[in-house]
Amino acid sequence: MKIAVPKVIHDEDMRVTLIPEHAGRLVKAGLSVTVESGLGESARYPDDAYQEAGAEIITDRQKLIAEGDMVLGLCKPGSDDIKQMKAGAIYAGMLDPFNEKALVQSFSDQGVSTICMEMVPRSTRAQKMDVLSSQASLAGYVAVIVAAEQLDQILPMMMTPAGTLKPSRVFIIGAGVAGLQAIATAKRLGARVEAFDTRAVVKEEVQSLGAKFIEVDLGETGQTKDGYAKALTDEQLAKQREAMAKVCSHSDIVITTAQLFGRPAPRIITRDMIQNMMPGAVIVDMAVESGGNVEGSKPGEVVEINGVRIMGLTNLPGRVPVHASQMYSSNLTNLILEFWKAEEKKFNLDLEDEIIQGCLITHEKKIIHPMILEHYKK
Repeated sequence: MKIAVPKVIHDEDMRVTLIPEHAGRLVKAGLSVTVESGLGESARYPDDAYQEAGAEIITDRQKLIAEGDMVLGLCKPGSDDIKQMKAGAIYAGMLDPFNEKALVQSFSDQGVSTICMEMVPRSTRAQKMDVLSSQASLAGYVAVIVAAEQLDQILPMMMTPAGTLKPSRVFIIGAGVAGLQAIATAKRLGARVEAFDTRAVVKEEVQSLGAKFIEVDLGETGQTKDGYAKALTDEQLAKQREAMAKVCSHSDIVITTAQLFGRPAPRIITRDMIQNMMPGAVIVDMAVESGGNVEGSKPGEVVEINGVRIMGLTNLPGRVPVHASQMYSSNLTNLILEFWKAEEKKFNLDLEDEIIQGCLITHEKKIIHPMILEHYKK
């Protein structure tokens, strides 16, 4: 079985789909690995490193893709790449299927089976393949670093000959993977950290990292079976905003992480709330790519409202490409090896397996994922 890995073509994304270490693991397991020349350059992995790991280097991108039994990707592939894939091939990568109906249909028409890495179930067995968690963890770290860079004061308390400098106050909204990493990073930098989440079950995790958990009585809330926060009612959102407004008003940095899987992000920071914040404060909207948590945030831009800087930076994991590549590559490799049948020399696309059922979008020229099919009917 031949694994084909084309180079990521995206000027603003320096991540790498497969690193040499993991290419070597696949080769040792009995798979053939071919990579496009220059695949690892953006994360400082030369072609020689892939060759030493046992991979073959190919300069002809079309030939590489056309011969792959399984094609690995990171960003959504272009239509030209999809047209080169052979019928019966498997594509594994991030697809954003809820917002990319035409892309998914193209895969189906081509007869390619697509594994959407964002939809790998959040189960114990699939944890090592969980792309969303691995990239979100890095995004939470980066969010704090870029916010600290924009802030015009330091984060930790500092004793100086001129007196004591108070620690900056950081408010993290959402205590999922990204939020918890943001909390941990802000605490390591010496900030005073507060956090809020609609799920009361995360209170202990927040407190274990040294942050104060902001409690708001919203009535019945909770999380989905995959660990995502459930959508709130309009009344609950109003209560949440009222409580958060008080915390935002005295915060130097606010980081929002609230996202709903497959749906637009909830609007939780309004312009009125921003107006009541201190001039010089910084907001990082980590959900800007899915609609944004913050009124006025813009993808890829830093805007200022009433003296408050609102950062709508995209692809935060891509700002630390070495580790982001390492984690993404590991997720892909673990998926492949989980279903690799060495004795039969094939990837077992087991339609009865819960992991495959959760992330297989197209198969045999059909869109087969129930959730995606239901979404496309709307």
